[in-house]
Amino acid sequence: MASKPKIVVVGSSNTDMIIKADRIPAPGETIVGGTFATAPGGKGANQAVAAARAGGDVTFVARVGDDMLGAQAVDGYAKEGIDVSLIQRDPKLATGVALIMVDATGDNSISVASGANFALTPADVERAADAIKSAKMVVCQLETPLETIQRAAELARESGVPVLLDPAPAPSEPLPNSLLERVSIIKPNETEASRLTGIEVVDEATAKLAAEKLLALGIETVVVTLGAAGSFVATKDGARVLVPALRVDAVDATAAGDAYSGALAVALAEGKALSDAVAFATKAAALSVRKLGAQPSLPSREEIDRA
Repeated sequence: MASKPKIVVVGSSNTDMIIKADRIPAPGETIVGGTFATAPGGKGANQAVAAARAGGDVTFVARVGDDMLGAQAVDGYAKEGIDVSLIQRDPKLATGVALIMVDATGDNSISVASGANFALTPADVERAADAIKSAKMVVCQLETPLETIQRAAELARESGVPVLLDPAPAPSEPLPNSLLERVSIIKPNETEASRLTGIEVVDEATAKLAAEKLLALGIETVVVTLGAAGSFVATKDGARVLVPALRVDAVDATAAGDAYSGALAVALAEGKALSDAVAFATKAAALSVRKLGAQPSLPSREEIDRA
């Protein structure tokens, strides 16, 4: 394979604390008998690791606390081969933490204390300007301040570098056009597509309606993930196609979307055709749900190519 494509991921870093039980407790209910694990997480970090394992040369722009969890996280990213030189250590705020409940079917419920993630600033992104300018793809999510994501998109667009936005977690209100018009590829799931467009996305037909609305905002490519129904792909050039999902027995779906985004970024940066890139990302996501935890579940390039 040719040299690895340069990917810059701007986003969050968390430590995940996971309990797996038969079911997720109702409000006020205590369930005894689950199993506990900790794992590195955060959507930005997950996508950085996913991209690195999928074959990318990844630089991660993030902010962690000046604490034990932050030190462990950065050390882990470095061991994955990720450039950690642009990860800032916050002297006041703790590293982000996610509490994750997972049931017997692999469904999850997550609560996040963002900590240092929401102190990631546009100035932190500007320190990464050279890395962004030399990248093949910039990847962002919504677990850091919107103005920081927007600055990353501005720097990328000024340099002709495509931006992949994973609009997760689902925004509470529509994203500003000033951000969306700088996004090359957007990859929402059903919930996120519904929030972004006001169209309830439940199937291929409603995914198409939502995609058309997003394309009208100036985004070049829309990939709406529909879980077991696959991915609906729409482009400004008129392509409209449903790429099927792979059937798997799910253990934990925590990082499936992040596996997908990281792999999609690498495949597109390598120059793969969009349909092939989506198929590659679909395989990465399917492999990830077979294991417990966020980053521990992310597949290697060899595993994706074999699937």
